[in-house]
Amino acid sequence: MRTHKSFRHDLVAVLRLFVRTGGRRMLLGVLLATLTVLAGMALLGLSGWFITATALAGLSASAGLTFNVFVPSAGIRLLALGRTAGRYGERVVTHDATFAVLAALRERLFRGWAQPQAAQALLRRPARLLFRLTHDIDALESLYLRVLVPAAASLGSVVLAGAVLGALDWRLGAAAGAWLMLWGGGVVIVVARSARAASLRRTLGLERLRAQAVDLVAGQTELAMTGQLRWQCQALARTDARLAQADDQLHRLDTGSGWLHTVSGHLGVSGVLLAVGALVGADVLSAPLAALALLTVLAALEPFSALRRGALEAGRSGLAIRRLGPRLRGAEHVPEPSKVASLGPAGDDTPALDLVAVQTHYSGCAAPALRGIDLQIHPGERVAVVGPSGAGKSTLLLLIAGEISASTGTVQAKPCTWLTQRTELFQDSVRDNLRLAAPDATDEQLWAALQASGLASDVKHLAYGLDTRLGEGGLGLSGGQLRRLALARLLLHPADFWLLDEPSESLDSQTADDVLVRLALHARRKTVLIATHLRREARLADRLIVMDHGRIVAQHQRGTLEFDAALAALRHH
Repeated sequence: MRTHKSFRHDLVAVLRLFVRTGGRRMLLGVLLATLTVLAGMALLGLSGWFITATALAGLSASAGLTFNVFVPSAGIRLLALGRTAGRYGERVVTHDATFAVLAALRERLFRGWAQPQAAQALLRRPARLLFRLTHDIDALESLYLRVLVPAAASLGSVVLAGAVLGALDWRLGAAAGAWLMLWGGGVVIVVARSARAASLRRTLGLERLRAQAVDLVAGQTELAMTGQLRWQCQALARTDARLAQADDQLHRLDTGSGWLHTVSGHLGVSGVLLAVGALVGADVLSAPLAALALLTVLAALEPFSALRRGALEAGRSGLAIRRLGPRLRGAEHVPEPSKVASLGPAGDDTPALDLVAVQTHYSGCAAPALRGIDLQIHPGERVAVVGPSGAGKSTLLLLIAGEISASTGTVQAKPCTWLTQRTELFQDSVRDNLRLAAPDATDEQLWAALQASGLASDVKHLAYGLDTRLGEGGLGLSGGQLRRLALARLLLHPADFWLLDEPSESLDSQTADDVLVRLALHARRKTVLIATHLRREARLADRLIVMDHGRIVAQHQRGTLEFDAALAALRHH
């Protein structure tokens, strides 16, 4: 269970990011917001004084002749222009600073998720990943725009109101300042505490609703086949009903707090009205100064209304801080995403891969996934890692690619590119999916890669060619086309070291043979490491590495009887 101390550390980590990323802009935004509120208070107070003084001056001819209308009217115009300009500047500066902080926060989170095994852990719960990137980050926007900025403006209004009324009568200034702090701040604290539970329920309910909706859309075929589709829809409806209840409670709190804020404001203004009336009756104050005092207090209540709305979302912001704070604190001390030491583009005598006494574990597993791995691959070699399912073939590729780290031993590898079993494509154009491998590639290079992978003719027949948008996960292409697109992306990548994880798995024989022929053709000057249990893929290799239970148990060179026997023992299809 998280303690208040850990929450303070999380809050400090978030605020530190705010200061480092947009500190000056955020401070300028706070100052502009405060000055805008003060200008509004001064404008209303001066206007009240001017109108009252003008009316009284009109009752007497001598007073009317001596009354200076130009200076107050000029001040009113100046304050009006200043308030408008300040409001515009405050909105521009505060939002620009907020967006800069949120962009930096997303970058920090992505860097944290680039650590070994971090992305895989999140992808087991994709709805959580989506929520961290959207709702949780957006919730921190309220911390600055709806809490810090209105709080500074509210404090400034209290100080100005207390100073103005204190200049007229110190007792009136002290009472008005205390009243504003007590009721304005008190209402905000009460709202924040009362809304915390409902705000948390709403946030967690929205997260659960999104997760259930994603499961319903992504797994509707499986749910229908197992007879669970109706149950999933009912669960979604129940979650939506609970979410509506939380929304209703927050709406009631908003309405009630607004009523309380209005009543407390009216009581404060009434008290000031009675006080200045008594002071005018005792000839301590003039009527224009009484109007100035009354309208100044009335204007001082405005920023507390904005702060009250921020208090309604305090629970949501606090939850986001608890979730993201540890990641921000941890990101300050994390190493580079991969613990694989790069050998660099050295000469041919430098090995492309050098593993020495490597052992690695998966998170939560006591038994090592790889143990005692010693392996060296030279540039230009083609090596196939074979063995039964669970032998550690894919884990070895994960280690070399930097997706998991070694517990002991050393891992050194040249820059590599990895063709995984699953083709990762995005809901974007064919062009942009290809450019993930080479962001600066020209259309000629893209077409050349498609031609080399055997997909050029298919793309030319699409409605918009390279600009054709694919659906989620490459929807719109067949399995063979998806694999060829992944092959084209592999060919575009500049790395000379290829990691191939069962490159022809799940393809029909004709498509698989064509893909493997094209791989062999373009891998002549590449270093290739293939993880496979299929004979047709292992034929590409000049050396076979046999693994079992996370160990290398044998190595066979092409041209030996052991190589032929190990090759023959593999599955044909």
